[in-house]
Amino acid sequence: MTQLEKLTLFYDGACPLCQAEILFLSGRNQAGLLDFIDINSEKFDPALVGVSCEAALAAMYGQFASGTLIEGVAVFPEAYRRANLPTLAWIFSIRVLQPCWRMCYRFFAKHRHAISNLFGPLALRLVKSKSSATSK
Repeated sequence: MTQLEKLTLFYDGACPLCQAEILFLSGRNQAGLLDFIDINSEKFDPALVGVSCEAALAAMYGQFASGTLIEGVAVFPEAYRRANLPTLAWIFSIRVLQPCWRMCYRFFAKHRHAISNLFGPLALRLVKSKSSATSK
């Protein structure tokens, strides 16, 4: 098995669904192969990353430890691989589904705050309750 390179995910901390996904992934990050940076925080340096805040708000970005950037749907299978979620990684890697995933992701990215206002609070509660139940 090949060694996976560490991946930093740049996410919108003002988006409850994004927060829920990051909380979920961080709970599965036992191997320490994922880092998370809220693009609204002082930890996000657009000059260092090579992605403006506006671009990072428009699409999900990830950066491997080597400095290579990935964007959009390509981030998800890489993140899921590192979070030991092989089935999700495989689903998001299926070549024939890529056009569908890209279309769905573009729609979500454009409307994430409206979608997140509807589903984000519930998603956050579910992830938080699951993480507190497993930590007991």
